[in-house]
Amino acid sequence: MLLTLINDILDLSKIKSGKMEIVNASYETGELFSEIVNMIWIKAREKGLEFRLQVDPSMPSMLCGDEVRIKQVLVNLLNNAVKYTKEGSVTLSVRCERVGVNRVRVWYSVEDTGMGVKKENIPYIFDAFKRVDEKKNRHIEGTGLGLSIVKQLVELMGGEISVNSVYMNGSTFLVALEQDIMSERELGTFTLASRTKVHEGEQYQHTFEAPNAHLLVVDDNEMNLLVVSKLLSDTKIHIDTASGAAECLRLTQYQHYDCILMDHLMPEMDGIECLHALHAQPGGLCQNVPVIALTANAGSDNQQLYRKEGFSGYLAKPISGALLEAAVLSILPRELVSLSEVASQSEIGKDVLIFEQAKRISLMVTTDSVCDLPESLRKEFGIKVCPYYICTEQGRFLDNSELMADELLSHIAEGKEGSSRPPEVEDYEKFFARRLNEAQNVIHITMAKHVSDGYRNALEAAKSFENVTVVDSGHLSSSMGLAVLYAAYMAEHHASREEIINTVKKLRHYISSAFIIDSTHMMCRAGQISRKVQVMCDALLLHPVIVLRKSRMAVGSMEMGNFNHVIKGYIRKVLSRAGTIDRRILFITYAGMDEKSLQYIQEVVRQYCPFERIYLQKASSAIACNCGPGSFGLLFMRKNEAIISFSDIEK
Repeated sequence: MLLTLINDILDLSKIKSGKMEIVNASYETGELFSEIVNMIWIKAREKGLEFRLQVDPSMPSMLCGDEVRIKQVLVNLLNNAVKYTKEGSVTLSVRCERVGVNRVRVWYSVEDTGMGVKKENIPYIFDAFKRVDEKKNRHIEGTGLGLSIVKQLVELMGGEISVNSVYMNGSTFLVALEQDIMSERELGTFTLASRTKVHEGEQYQHTFEAPNAHLLVVDDNEMNLLVVSKLLSDTKIHIDTASGAAECLRLTQYQHYDCILMDHLMPEMDGIECLHALHAQPGGLCQNVPVIALTANAGSDNQQLYRKEGFSGYLAKPISGALLEAAVLSILPRELVSLSEVASQSEIGKDVLIFEQAKRISLMVTTDSVCDLPESLRKEFGIKVCPYYICTEQGRFLDNSELMADELLSHIAEGKEGSSRPPEVEDYEKFFARRLNEAQNVIHITMAKHVSDGYRNALEAAKSFENVTVVDSGHLSSSMGLAVLYAAYMAEHHASREEIINTVKKLRHYISSAFIIDSTHMMCRAGQISRKVQVMCDALLLHPVIVLRKSRMAVGSMEMGNFNHVIKGYIRKVLSRAGTIDRRILFITYAGMDEKSLQYIQEVVRQYCPFERIYLQKASSAIACNCGPGSFGLLFMRKNEAIISFSDIEK
């Protein structure tokens, strides 16, 4: 403890006096990770914690940077993670992205399931000699210097560090550093135990046995079949070989295999074609069996190809026994595997990364369930939603998953209770924490801030995360969905966080939101209008047109008469300035309307403004219970040359 304290004080003194030098030199990335984890995993095991390592296979094998300081930063963060975690896991994830011809940005993420940090303490977490929540952490060794040194070292190396934390649910520290590429050779599939043994010059020993498992190796090269069979011989797996795709498909007609290793480049039918034939094979016994691609070229383009085509992973040739075993072990059914004494004593993490199952993207756009976008568009653009709540006498239900709009409207029509409520701050915190397992940054777009407490709750929750930005769409329902859709398109095309946020704010002025209400009873029950106004609307057959202005709901106009009669007048008014309308897309978002009414609305719309694409979108439960059955809105964009068009999105 004394030695650590002295070293920390000396480092802090050097940094403050400007004498701390950053010395960049070439280093091997695999060696760096091996050394770091060798320092940490024993500490984690002693506390009964699971240690996980996720390394991007496309990581260059050689980079140029200050290896010593990078190691110091990561070891400090990992030590803290172990120290403040009583149970669960500690995870080191490494991802890289190209930022130039010979340069990458490397993201190091240290995640734990420990105590977390209170949101009011997050701004002070990097202050020297500051230990947050001192009373709760008084039994944990430390001086409060470590994170201050880490932050200053990262900044000296020209990088950035941030923290996301939910109190009592763990923390994630994210470090971004740009470094030069010294070798284009990629790190590929990586296990720490095998690398450690190679560097120490030890003879490799098998790590498991699976005498009841069956494996098929497919390769047109006889020598490759022999090599794989020999490398796996100690595992006692039953191994069959096939010299091509045709033989593979013949064998899988009458034999079930637990795993298949398949060469990519084979004559007549290559590995990808064979995989597709295997999945569609009539009467085949291996339609859902995991298949690992064997390839001489494991570049990042090929990795994406294998993932897209349905392979469970890939291995680059030439294959070592350690990596081959680790890959097979990672996908064999656990009940067939018996770990050897060597594995149980010295293997550092038994899970090997072939493909990261949840590889973090740079930026994700999220929203709430009230955005009223078609599921197909949400899936296409990877838009994740945080559900609103629906409250009835029977309890609280999740919007659109546990209670659908039609069920809710029927329930309310019987004179029973039904109201919507936004997610609580704690709900948003959990939602953001999950999303940050998938993305480095999150932009969350909410309903108009003066219409719902969702914006305020999300904003409060975002204080626990440095990488979450909450933006008010200024709209609701599918008009809010239009802003979300634009933002998701921009994120997919690598726009920056600032560009997306600025675009969403501009869109507030170009999105048209106008809903016409059949009956004002539900608006009255929801507190949107007074009882007097509701009675007057009933008496005079008035139907309010609700618009959004400056994030507030307002009555834009009143239509009088039978609802079927006023529909045409409403549509004519909304589409009156047809020359200013972006005609590429229209949402007709409705609640409790029949097929005939929707067809009539579409016919009238086409008379005044023929849109290229019309989506009939059923409103979410939370929207429907406020506007009531028979209500609908025409939601679209006004023209603005400065903002991308929907033709780009549809392409």
